[in-house]
Amino acid sequence: MLDQVREKIRLKRYSLRTEQAYTDWIKRFILHYDQKHPGEMGAAEVEQFLTHLAVNGKVADSTQNQARCALSFLYKDVLETALPALDNVEQTKAPKPLPLVLQRDEVQAILSRLTGTHWLIASLLYGTGMRVMECLRLRVQDIDMKRKQILIRDAKGFKDRVTLLPVTLAQSLEAHLAKVRELHQRDLAAGHGAVAMPAALERKFPDAATEWIWQYVFPAPTLSTDSESGVLRRHHVQEQAIQRAVKQAVRDAGLTKDATPHTFRHSFATHLLEGGCDIRRVQELLGHADIATTMIYTRVMNQGGRGVKSPLDNL
Repeated sequence: MLDQVREKIRLKRYSLRTEQAYTDWIKRFILHYDQKHPGEMGAAEVEQFLTHLAVNGKVADSTQNQARCALSFLYKDVLETALPALDNVEQTKAPKPLPLVLQRDEVQAILSRLTGTHWLIASLLYGTGMRVMECLRLRVQDIDMKRKQILIRDAKGFKDRVTLLPVTLAQSLEAHLAKVRELHQRDLAAGHGAVAMPAALERKFPDAATEWIWQYVFPAPTLSTDSESGVLRRHHVQEQAIQRAVKQAVRDAGLTKDATPHTFRHSFATHLLEGGCDIRRVQELLGHADIATTMIYTRVMNQGGRGVKSPLDNL
């Protein structure tokens, strides 16, 4: 059954992370009921399981919602038995924290303690507002040096968008790509050099996987076996490596904020708004479907209590 789930997920072109998350929740759901087949269960068992996560597991609301989406997918798309409205689920009540934003000197302090590829990736995250995986999945052809822009393909919500390429990073990025091209040439000489291709392009254009324009901008330092095809190839840099590098840089800088690579995205949006950039333009650069999502950054702008002066300062 899990194979059927994976087949349906890949048919809908969901990400590998979604596939892993959905199969994990479905497996946990089955084990919760002593390996009873989902076809023998229904809305009552799903509601009980989701309530169990909230009451006993004390999971976050986003975690409970992910489990709900996984089980809804199982019944609707795999078992073809749509669940009724799950009205009796005990919802997780969790606070919605404001996004963590770094000051400009804090961003500089972190970047100054990173080197090489880690520095370039972190600089792009802050300079473009990309999500971490959007940056790591960039292909050579997605970088437009002449127009100073980056095309982000198949981002969250299966949407493409364009963001700016910081002028100050253009020279460093060109030097980096020159090194990547040399690495690609060595891989080709060793009988490798083919990367994973999106969707069905590998079947449609079998030779495209070895072409320079399809190579990752940030390739992994070593070859690895592809989990789906079993082919030995060079993947992109792992997200965990960037997370560890940024965490260490935050510690080395002596910052008390729990900053992560995603914090650069929050800082990008907030600093643009503080600089007078139109919020609609910021929404476009971030790829938000709803302006309300972008509006949250107006609540963390450096306005000293939303522009209000404390009466203590007037004494």
